[in-house]
Formats: sequence, C-alpha cells, structure tokens
Amino acid sequence: MTGSAGRKHVVGQYGLVSDSGNAADRFRDPLVRVERFAAEVLVRCPACGECAVVVAHPGAPERRTGHGRLVARRRLSCRACGLSRDDSPSERVFGGPVDPCFRLPLWLQADCCGEILWAYNSEHLDVLESYVAARLRERGVVPGSMSMVERLPAWLKSAKNRSEVLRAVQRLRSSLPAAH
Repeated sequence: MTGSAGRKHVVGQYGLVSDSGNAADRFRDPLVRVERFAAEVLVRCPACGECAVVVAHPGAPERRTGHGRLVARRRLSCRACGLSRDDSPSERVFGGPVDPCFRLPLWLQADCCGEILWAYNSEHLDVLESYVAARLRERGVVPGSMSMVERLPAWLKSAKNRSEVLRAVQRLRSSLPAAH
C-alpha cells in the first residue's frame, strides 16, 4: 500500500495507525515478545545455503524446562535440497541473528548502520518496518517484562537511521522466498 507521500508501508495486524488518514503516523506497541515470532524461523540451510525453515515438529507436544519455559521439538526443512533435521532443544535462546533452536544463521539479516538488522520471518519484519516508519511510537506495558519493541536497540529506534533501516528492511523483504 502506498501512503499519501508515495512511501510504501505495511498495513495489517501490526500495521500503522493514522487518525488523520495519513499513512505511517503512529505505531502502537503490540505488546509481544520476540518469541512470538519464532513459530516459523527462516534460516540459511547448512547443506546448500538456500532459505530453509524451522517449525514445530508436527504432532510433538510442548514441554516445560526447569525454568518453566515451553519448548517443543523443532524441524528444520529445506525445499531446495531436501534436508530435514529434527531437534529437541533443552532450551531455546532468543535475541540474535541465529535460530533459537538449531543456532543457524537467519535468512533475514542485513548490515545496517554498522549493526545487523535481523528478523525471524515476514511477520517479524512487518513489525520492525511499521515501528521504524512511524513518526509517533506509542508504547504499552507488559507486566513483569519488556515487550520486543521496548528491547529494540537504540540505533534501530533512532530517527536519524530511519531511511537506512527502511532500505535494509526492503532488501530483506526482497529476499523472502515466494511462499513467505
């Protein structure tokens, strides 16, 4: 969708809100943690280097770790080379440019402002794009912790980096496989 200034932006579940009818005015924090986007993680296949996906293993129940976190058996699948691998992580690690289970490099990562911009999947990328594009960013409160938006690094939140971050988002979006 194109806004009144001709700039493309995301509108959807995590889209921008505008009281004036102008696109990209306001972003409201959806109050989710980064784990929310880990149901489907796009990674670089360790066998062929193409885009592969990590998802919950079909039919595998979730279980609680000693720390009370839910983990489930995960499956890595690559359509390009046919690689399929299962893993039952003792714990998943979130918060960097690698898959939380297999620790493989994410497919969606790009150099940006001297840092690495990364996303687990297109939905995660949508939220980042909506946040960065917004002129007004409204935060909410997550009881007992901070939301993903509150945990974003300062360089990504900075208005002076907006143009460069949005260009990096578009590069990442153009690398998404057709099914995503």
